[in-house]
Amino acid sequence: MRRMDSAVSMPRLRVPKNARRRRSRNRARARLPLASLRQILLSARWLSLGVLALSIYAMTLIGLDERFYLTAIPVEGVISVPATEVVQASTLAGSHVFAADPGAAAQQIMDNVPGIISATVTLGWPNQVQINVTEDSPIAIWVEGSNQFWVTRNGRLIPARSQSLGLLMIQSEIETTNAAPSETETADEANGEEPVVETSNPHIRFVPRDVLAGALQLKELRPNIDRLFYRPSSGLSYQDGRGWRVFFGTGTDMPQKLVVYETIVDELLAQGLTPQYVSVSNQEKPYYLAQ
Repeated sequence: MRRMDSAVSMPRLRVPKNARRRRSRNRARARLPLASLRQILLSARWLSLGVLALSIYAMTLIGLDERFYLTAIPVEGVISVPATEVVQASTLAGSHVFAADPGAAAQQIMDNVPGIISATVTLGWPNQVQINVTEDSPIAIWVEGSNQFWVTRNGRLIPARSQSLGLLMIQSEIETTNAAPSETETADEANGEEPVVETSNPHIRFVPRDVLAGALQLKELRPNIDRLFYRPSSGLSYQDGRGWRVFFGTGTDMPQKLVVYETIVDELLAQGLTPQYVSVSNQEKPYYLAQ
C-alpha cells in the first residue's frame, strides 16, 4: 500500500439565488409586523385619540374635585347692604370655577341689589373669588305711608336698610275723595280753578329731579327744616312752626320764593292776621288764606 500525500482542491460552494431571495423575504416578513405596528401607533389619528382620552380623563377629575368649586366668597365694600345678598345676586355660590362668568356676575349684582352702583368680580385658581362693590350713599329719606326709602344722588329710591340721622325727610302725601278739603283744594278754588283731588299716590322708583333739587335747596337755606311734604299737584310744602302750611312748588328758585313768603307773612302779622296757608309755588302770583 502506498501512502498518497497530495493536495486536493475542494469545490467552491455557491448559495443558489433562489435561497437568497427566500432569506430576504423571510427577513422582510419578520420586519413587517413591527413596522406596521409602529406606524399605526404613531399615526396622527391614534395620537389625537390618545390626547382626547387624556383630556376627558383630566376634565372628569377636575369636574368631580370639590376644590374647583366656589364655596367661600368674600365681599368687600359693603356698608349697609348684607354681604349674603350680594353673593346671592351674583349666583356664584356653588359654581365651578370654569363655569363662572365674572362679568355677568358683576352685572347681576348691579342690576339686582338696590344701592350698589358698581361691582367687580375677580377669579383665581383653583377656587378663589373676590367681590368688590361700591354703595351709593343716601342724601334724603322718602316716606310713603309706613315705608321709608333712601333717596340717592340721582334720585333713585332704594329700601332704607338702617336708621339715617340728619337726613331730610320728604313725606309723600296721599289724598282721598272722602277726606276734608285740603289747603291745595282751597287754594285752587281761590285761584278760580277746579280743585284737584288725588286718589292715589303709587310708589315711584325715582324722585323727580326738580323736586329733589328744590328740597335740598330748602334744607340748605333753612337748616331747621327736617321734614317736607310733597304732592304732585302743589309740589313741596312745609309746616311752619307758627301754625300754618306754606307751599313752595318745585325747582331751584327757592331763595326768591322764601323772600316772597317772609314778606307776605310779615305784612299779615303786622295787620293782626294769622295765615292758614301761604302758597308761593308761583312767586309771580302768590296767594294765601288768613283770618
